[in-house]
Amino acid sequence: MFENENVYNEQLKLDLPNGITVFVKREDLLHNEVSGNKFRKLKYNILKAQELGYSKLLTFGGAYSNHIAATAAAGRICGIETIGIIRGDELEDNYVGNETLTKAVEDGMTLGFLSRTDYRLKATPEIIERLESKYGEFYLVPEGGTNEEAVRGTEEILKQNDEVFDYVCTAVGTGGTIAGIINSSFDNQTIIGFPALKGDFLYEDIRKFATKSNWELVLEYHFGGYAKYNEELLSFLRELYNQTGVLFDPIYNGKMMYGLMEEIKKGKFKEGSKILVIHTGGLQGWNEKIKIK
Repeated sequence: MFENENVYNEQLKLDLPNGITVFVKREDLLHNEVSGNKFRKLKYNILKAQELGYSKLLTFGGAYSNHIAATAAAGRICGIETIGIIRGDELEDNYVGNETLTKAVEDGMTLGFLSRTDYRLKATPEIIERLESKYGEFYLVPEGGTNEEAVRGTEEILKQNDEVFDYVCTAVGTGGTIAGIINSSFDNQTIIGFPALKGDFLYEDIRKFATKSNWELVLEYHFGGYAKYNEELLSFLRELYNQTGVLFDPIYNGKMMYGLMEEIKKGKFKEGSKILVIHTGGLQGWNEKIKIK
């Protein structure tokens, strides 16, 4: 699973001012089931779990989590049992209408549910011990997949030929992807993160793993918080798709692209800037409730 790489940089056909050009790194094409940053984050975690002799991998996520879906698929492909602990217990007795969880179960994942109160305590010894008593010994991957092994994987996103770009932009969830990009960035580059979550807590989370200081976060394009969006964002993404042929999800990457276009209008980038955006996948954000067209 972790041997082939189909990623390339594609220039977006956009009419931009001041000679600015925007390219997208098609990490969404990395794997047909475990795409983008989820592939990167899971790669060394699964390899380490197998090296240490674990037969089970347990992780956390929401009911529509890309991370849950990707972990289930990766587990099936790599032959390791997966357990997904879901935030909130309202779907415990009936998740059939939820495409993400249904697909995860089809991929062999065992689902567990924690009340939202307990979920906030998921990293405490008490909750971990409770899960171990129920599921047995497991290799633990944190929510969103961000840990040292994940950052090791996301450090492989940038390649030597990416040195030509002045700026690298990425959506930010738990901070693991941008940390890896920062670590492998070149001296001439500024790394810009567009958080999909509301709040400035991510600065400290990123500093735990980032080894350079050439980065910044643009905080005002979260559209109200995680998994929140409005018709303005959806219309923008549909139009962007019609213009470029590249589809971005409304949960993470779409917010980044909206924010980037707004910042270009405001004059944030110098004349002739070459900008690389990282498409981290997540296209399941478009579903039966949110139509692409």
